[in-house]
Amino acid sequence: MKDLYPRIADAHQALRPQVAVTPLSRSPALSALTGCEVYLKCEHLQHTGSFKFRGASNKMRLLDAASRRLGVATVSSGNHGLGVALAGKLAGVPVTVYASAAASEVKLDAIRAHGAKVVTIDAPMLEVELEAARRAEREGLPFVPPYNDIDVIAGQGTIGMELAEQHPGLAAVFASVGGGGMISGIGAALEAISPQTEIVGCWPRRSQALYRSMLAGEVVEWEELDTISDGTAGGVEPGAITLPIARRVIGRTALVDEAEIKAAMRKMAETERWIVEGAAGVAAAGLIQLAEHYQGKPVAVVLCGRNIKLETFLEACHAAA
Repeated sequence: MKDLYPRIADAHQALRPQVAVTPLSRSPALSALTGCEVYLKCEHLQHTGSFKFRGASNKMRLLDAASRRLGVATVSSGNHGLGVALAGKLAGVPVTVYASAAASEVKLDAIRAHGAKVVTIDAPMLEVELEAARRAEREGLPFVPPYNDIDVIAGQGTIGMELAEQHPGLAAVFASVGGGGMISGIGAALEAISPQTEIVGCWPRRSQALYRSMLAGEVVEWEELDTISDGTAGGVEPGAITLPIARRVIGRTALVDEAEIKAAMRKMAETERWIVEGAAGVAAAGLIQLAEHYQGKPVAVVLCGRNIKLETFLEACHAAA
Protein backbone atom coordinates (compact mmCIF):
# COMPACT_ATOMS: atom_id res chain seq x y z
CA MET A 1 0.00 0.00 0.00
CA LYS A 2 2.64 2.51 -1.08
CA ASP A 3 0.00 5.08 -1.99
CA LEU A 4 -1.72 5.01 1.41
CA TYR A 5 0.22 7.87 2.98
CA PRO A 6 -0.42 10.27 0.05
CA ARG A 7 -4.13 9.44 0.37
CA ILE A 8 -4.01 10.20 4.10
CA ALA A 9 -2.21 13.51 3.50
CA ASP A 10 -4.80 14.45 0.87
CA ALA A 11 -7.68 13.57 3.21
CA HIS A 12 -6.06 15.57 6.01
CA GLN A 13 -6.39 18.71 3.91
CA ALA A 14 -9.65 17.95 2.10
CA LEU A 15 -11.84 16.95 5.05
CA ARG A 16 -11.69 20.33 6.78
CA PRO A 17 -13.85 21.86 8.12
CA GLN A 18 -16.42 19.01 8.00
CA VAL A 19 -14.25 16.71 10.12
CA ALA A 20 -13.14 18.25 13.40
CA VAL A 21 -9.53 18.33 14.59
CA THR A 22 -10.04 16.72 17.99
CA PRO A 23 -8.11 17.86 21.08
CA LEU A 24 -5.01 16.10 22.40
CA SER A 25 -5.43 16.57 26.13
CA ARG A 26 -2.80 15.81 28.79
CA SER A 27 -4.11 13.64 31.61
CA PRO A 28 -2.40 14.46 34.92
CA ALA A 29 -4.17 11.56 36.65
CA LEU A 30 -3.13 8.90 34.12
CA SER A 31 0.36 10.38 33.96
CA ALA A 32 0.69 9.99 37.73
CA LEU A 33 -0.81 6.49 37.65
CA THR A 34 1.40 5.15 34.86
CA GLY A 35 4.64 7.11 35.14
CA CYS A 36 4.27 8.19 31.50
CA GLU A 37 3.38 11.58 30.07
CA VAL A 38 -0.12 10.62 28.94
CA TYR A 39 -2.09 12.50 26.31
CA LEU A 40 -5.64 11.58 25.32
CA LYS A 41 -6.67 11.92 21.67
CA CYS A 42 -10.30 12.86 22.11
CA GLU A 43 -12.04 11.13 19.23
CA HIS A 44 -15.06 10.72 21.49
CA LEU A 45 -15.53 14.46 20.85
CA GLN A 46 -15.56 13.95 17.06
CA HIS A 47 -18.86 14.50 15.22
CA THR A 48 -21.10 11.43 15.78
CA GLY A 49 -19.02 10.65 18.90
CA SER A 50 -16.51 8.45 17.06
CA PHE A 51 -13.48 8.48 14.73
CA LYS A 52 -15.56 6.59 12.16
CA PHE A 53 -16.89 9.87 10.77
CA ARG A 54 -13.43 10.51 9.31
CA GLY A 55 -13.32 7.45 7.08
CA ALA A 56 -16.96 7.80 6.08
CA SER A 57 -16.49 11.44 5.11
CA ASN A 58 -13.42 10.64 3.05
CA LYS A 59 -15.16 7.83 1.19
CA MET A 60 -18.22 10.00 0.53
CA ARG A 61 -16.21 12.88 -0.93
CA LEU A 62 -14.54 10.54 -3.43
CA LEU A 63 -17.77 9.07 -4.85
CA ASP A 64 -18.54 9.84 -8.47
CA ALA A 65 -21.73 11.69 -9.42
CA ALA A 66 -23.62 8.51 -10.41
CA SER A 67 -22.87 6.85 -7.09
CA ARG A 68 -23.98 9.93 -5.20
CA ARG A 69 -27.36 9.84 -6.92
CA LEU A 70 -27.79 6.10 -6.43
CA GLY A 71 -26.83 6.05 -2.78
CA VAL A 72 -24.55 3.75 -0.79
CA ALA A 73 -24.83 0.76 1.52
CA THR A 74 -22.69 -0.13 4.48
CA VAL A 75 -22.53 -2.52 7.43
CA SER A 76 -21.94 -1.54 11.02
CA SER A 77 -22.36 -2.45 14.67
CA GLY A 78 -23.03 1.25 15.20
CA ASN A 79 -20.27 3.83 14.94
CA HIS A 80 -19.36 3.30 11.29
CA GLY A 81 -23.01 3.31 10.29
CA LEU A 82 -23.53 6.52 12.23
CA GLY A 83 -20.53 8.10 10.51
CA VAL A 84 -21.73 7.07 7.05
CA ALA A 85 -25.27 8.24 7.84
CA LEU A 86 -24.12 11.74 8.78
CA ALA A 87 -21.57 11.95 5.96
CA GLY A 88 -24.28 10.89 3.51
CA LYS A 89 -26.74 13.40 4.92
CA LEU A 90 -24.23 16.22 4.53
CA ALA A 91 -23.39 15.13 0.97
CA GLY A 92 -27.01 14.49 -0.06
CA VAL A 93 -26.34 10.77 -0.59
CA PRO A 94 -28.96 8.15 0.44
CA VAL A 95 -27.57 5.59 2.89
CA THR A 96 -28.65 2.05 3.80
CA VAL A 97 -27.00 0.57 6.89
CA TYR A 98 -26.98 -3.19 7.54
CA ALA A 99 -26.41 -4.16 11.15
CA SER A 100 -26.49 -7.14 13.46
CA ALA A 101 -29.78 -7.64 15.25
CA ALA A 102 -27.72 -7.57 18.46
CA ALA A 103 -26.29 -4.10 17.77
CA SER A 104 -26.75 -1.30 20.29
CA GLU A 105 -30.20 0.26 19.95
CA VAL A 106 -28.70 3.59 21.03
CA LYS A 107 -26.45 3.55 17.97
CA LEU A 108 -29.14 2.26 15.58
CA ASP A 109 -31.58 4.96 16.70
CA ALA A 110 -28.90 7.60 16.15
CA ILE A 111 -28.29 6.23 12.63
CA ARG A 112 -32.00 6.48 11.81
CA ALA A 113 -32.07 10.03 13.17
CA HIS A 114 -29.69 11.06 10.37
CA GLY A 115 -32.13 9.74 7.78
CA ALA A 116 -30.43 6.44 6.93
CA LYS A 117 -32.37 3.24 6.36
CA VAL A 118 -31.42 0.49 8.83
CA VAL A 119 -31.70 -3.21 7.96
CA THR A 120 -30.89 -5.71 10.73
CA ILE A 121 -29.69 -9.27 10.13
CA ASP A 122 -29.79 -11.91 12.86
CA ALA A 123 -26.31 -13.40 12.47
CA PRO A 124 -22.74 -13.03 13.82
CA MET A 125 -21.09 -9.77 12.73
CA LEU A 126 -18.76 -11.29 10.14
CA GLU A 127 -21.69 -13.03 8.46
CA VAL A 128 -23.62 -9.76 8.54
CA GLU A 129 -20.70 -8.01 6.80
CA LEU A 130 -20.53 -10.60 4.03
CA GLU A 131 -24.30 -10.70 3.52
CA ALA A 132 -24.51 -6.90 3.43
CA ALA A 133 -21.85 -6.77 0.71
CA ARG A 134 -23.77 -9.39 -1.30
CA ARG A 135 -27.06 -7.50 -1.02
CA ALA A 136 -25.42 -4.22 -2.00
CA GLU A 137 -23.93 -5.87 -5.08
CA ARG A 138 -27.32 -7.34 -6.07
CA GLU A 139 -28.95 -3.93 -5.71
CA GLY A 140 -26.15 -2.13 -7.54
CA LEU A 141 -25.26 0.07 -4.57
CA PRO A 142 -21.68 1.19 -3.90
CA PHE A 143 -20.55 -0.45 -0.64
CA VAL A 144 -18.69 1.47 2.09
CA PRO A 145 -16.84 -1.11 4.23
CA PRO A 146 -16.12 -0.31 7.88
CA TYR A 147 -12.40 -1.04 7.49
CA ASN A 148 -11.56 -3.01 4.33
CA ASP A 149 -11.23 0.01 2.02
CA ILE A 150 -8.22 2.18 1.32
CA ASP A 151 -10.19 5.45 1.28
CA VAL A 152 -11.85 4.64 4.61
CA ILE A 153 -8.44 3.78 6.08
CA ALA A 154 -7.01 7.03 4.72
CA GLY A 155 -9.74 8.98 6.45
CA GLN A 156 -8.98 7.30 9.77
CA GLY A 157 -5.30 7.99 9.17
CA THR A 158 -5.90 11.71 9.58
CA ILE A 159 -5.81 11.00 13.34
CA GLY A 160 -2.12 10.16 12.91
CA MET A 161 -1.49 13.40 11.02
CA GLU A 162 -3.07 15.39 13.83
CA LEU A 163 -1.12 13.54 16.51
CA ALA A 164 2.18 14.38 14.81
CA GLU A 165 1.18 18.04 14.56
CA GLN A 166 -0.17 18.31 18.09
CA HIS A 167 2.74 16.56 19.83
CA PRO A 168 5.81 15.82 17.68
CA GLY A 169 7.97 13.04 19.06
CA LEU A 170 5.42 10.82 20.76
CA ALA A 171 7.03 7.62 22.02
CA ALA A 172 3.91 5.54 21.44
CA VAL A 173 0.28 5.65 20.38
CA PHE A 174 -2.21 3.19 21.95
CA ALA A 175 -5.27 2.30 19.87
CA SER A 176 -7.94 -0.36 20.13
CA VAL A 177 -8.27 -2.77 17.20
CA GLY A 178 -11.26 -4.40 15.56
CA GLY A 179 -11.00 -4.77 11.80
CA GLY A 180 -7.87 -2.64 11.85
CA GLY A 181 -8.90 0.39 9.79
CA MET A 182 -8.08 3.03 12.40
CA ILE A 183 -4.76 1.59 13.55
CA SER A 184 -3.69 0.90 9.95
CA GLY A 185 -4.35 4.52 9.02
CA ILE A 186 -2.71 5.97 12.13
CA GLY A 187 0.26 3.64 11.74
CA ALA A 188 0.76 4.45 8.05
CA ALA A 189 0.68 8.19 8.76
CA LEU A 190 3.14 8.03 11.66
CA GLU A 191 5.37 5.55 9.83
CA ALA A 192 5.92 8.27 7.23
CA ILE A 193 6.21 11.37 9.42
CA SER A 194 7.17 10.11 12.90
CA PRO A 195 8.85 6.71 12.49
CA GLN A 196 10.16 6.77 16.05
CA THR A 197 6.59 6.55 17.38
CA GLU A 198 5.65 2.98 18.29
CA ILE A 199 2.13 1.86 17.43
CA VAL A 200 0.54 -0.28 20.14
CA GLY A 201 -2.46 -2.39 19.13
CA CYS A 202 -4.88 -3.20 21.95
CA TRP A 203 -7.47 -5.99 21.84
CA PRO A 204 -10.09 -7.33 24.24
CA ARG A 205 -8.94 -10.79 25.18
CA ARG A 206 -12.42 -12.02 24.21
CA SER A 207 -12.20 -10.63 20.64
CA GLN A 208 -8.83 -11.27 18.99
CA ALA A 209 -9.60 -11.94 15.31
CA LEU A 210 -7.09 -9.59 13.70
CA TYR A 211 -4.46 -10.29 16.36
CA ARG A 212 -4.65 -14.02 15.67
CA SER A 213 -4.62 -13.39 11.93
CA MET A 214 -1.48 -11.28 12.33
CA LEU A 215 0.23 -14.12 14.16
CA ALA A 216 -0.80 -16.59 11.46
CA GLY A 217 0.09 -14.31 8.56
CA GLU A 218 -3.34 -14.83 7.03
CA VAL A 219 -6.97 -14.32 7.94
CA VAL A 220 -8.04 -17.08 10.32
CA GLU A 221 -11.26 -17.85 12.12
CA TRP A 222 -11.23 -17.17 15.86
CA GLU A 223 -14.00 -17.60 18.38
CA GLU A 224 -15.42 -14.20 19.24
CA LEU A 225 -16.97 -13.89 22.70
CA ASP A 226 -19.17 -11.16 24.13
CA THR A 227 -17.22 -8.08 25.21
CA ILE A 228 -18.10 -4.64 26.47
CA SER A 229 -15.92 -3.41 23.60
CA ASP A 230 -18.66 -3.98 21.03
CA GLY A 231 -17.01 -1.49 18.65
CA THR A 232 -14.08 -3.86 18.12
CA ALA A 233 -16.10 -7.09 18.09
CA GLY A 234 -16.41 -9.34 15.05
CA GLY A 235 -14.21 -11.37 12.74
CA VAL A 236 -12.00 -10.24 9.89
CA GLU A 237 -13.25 -10.78 6.37
CA PRO A 238 -11.17 -12.81 3.90
CA GLY A 239 -8.74 -10.68 1.90
CA ALA A 240 -8.81 -7.79 4.39
CA ILE A 241 -6.26 -5.18 3.29
CA THR A 242 -5.79 -4.15 6.90
CA LEU A 243 -3.96 -7.39 7.73
CA PRO A 244 -0.66 -6.67 5.91
CA ILE A 245 -0.75 -3.01 6.94
CA ALA A 246 -1.37 -3.84 10.61
CA ARG A 247 1.39 -6.45 10.59
CA ARG A 248 3.79 -3.83 9.29
CA VAL A 249 2.90 -0.84 11.47
CA ILE A 250 2.00 -2.36 14.86
CA GLY A 251 5.10 -2.61 16.99
CA ARG A 252 3.66 -3.88 20.26
CA THR A 253 0.41 -5.52 21.33
CA ALA A 254 -1.76 -5.77 24.43
CA LEU A 255 -4.59 -8.17 25.24
CA VAL A 256 -6.83 -6.88 28.03
CA ASP A 257 -9.47 -8.58 30.15
CA GLU A 258 -13.01 -7.29 30.62
CA ALA A 259 -12.17 -6.22 34.17
CA GLU A 260 -9.26 -4.13 32.88
CA ILE A 261 -11.47 -2.48 30.26
CA LYS A 262 -14.14 -1.62 32.80
CA ALA A 263 -11.56 -0.28 35.25
CA ALA A 264 -10.15 1.99 32.54
CA MET A 265 -13.63 3.26 31.66
CA ARG A 266 -14.24 4.02 35.33
CA LYS A 267 -10.89 5.79 35.58
CA MET A 268 -11.88 8.07 32.68
CA ALA A 269 -15.11 8.96 34.43
CA GLU A 270 -13.41 9.61 37.77
CA THR A 271 -10.44 11.63 36.53
CA GLU A 272 -11.49 13.17 33.21
CA ARG A 273 -15.27 13.31 33.75
CA TRP A 274 -15.76 11.59 30.38
CA ILE A 275 -18.09 8.78 29.41
CA VAL A 276 -16.28 6.57 26.88
CA GLU A 277 -17.32 3.31 25.28
CA GLY A 278 -15.67 -0.06 25.75
CA ALA A 279 -13.37 0.24 22.74
CA ALA A 280 -11.88 3.43 24.18
CA GLY A 281 -11.41 1.62 27.48
CA VAL A 282 -9.45 -1.08 25.66
CA ALA A 283 -6.78 1.42 24.56
CA ALA A 284 -6.54 3.00 28.01
CA ALA A 285 -6.28 -0.45 29.60
CA GLY A 286 -3.51 -1.32 27.14
CA LEU A 287 -1.55 1.72 28.30
CA ILE A 288 -1.95 0.80 31.97
CA GLN A 289 -0.82 -2.75 31.21
CA LEU A 290 2.30 -1.74 29.24
CA ALA A 291 3.22 1.52 30.98
CA GLU A 292 6.53 0.15 32.28
CA HIS A 293 7.93 0.28 28.74
CA TYR A 294 7.39 4.05 28.38
CA GLN A 295 8.34 5.53 31.75
CA GLY A 296 8.80 9.30 31.57
CA LYS A 297 7.97 9.35 27.86
CA PRO A 298 5.08 11.07 26.03
CA VAL A 299 2.40 8.64 24.85
CA ALA A 300 -1.05 9.10 23.36
CA VAL A 301 -4.19 7.03 23.91
CA VAL A 302 -6.87 7.23 21.23
CA LEU A 303 -10.27 7.51 22.93
CA CYS A 304 -12.14 6.29 19.89
CA GLY A 305 -15.77 6.84 20.90
CA ARG A 306 -18.44 7.57 23.47
CA ASN A 307 -21.54 5.85 22.06
CA ILE A 308 -22.62 3.55 24.86
CA LYS A 309 -25.84 3.03 26.77
CA LEU A 310 -25.72 4.89 30.07
CA GLU A 311 -26.91 1.75 31.87
CA THR A 312 -24.08 -0.29 30.35
CA PHE A 313 -21.52 2.35 31.30
CA LEU A 314 -22.79 2.54 34.88
CA GLU A 315 -22.79 -1.25 35.19
CA ALA A 316 -19.17 -1.33 33.95
CA CYS A 317 -18.14 1.32 36.47
CA HIS A 318 -19.95 -0.48 39.28
CA ALA A 319 -18.25 -3.76 38.37
CA ALA A 320 -14.87 -2.03 38.44
CA ALA A 321 -15.45 -0.45 41.86
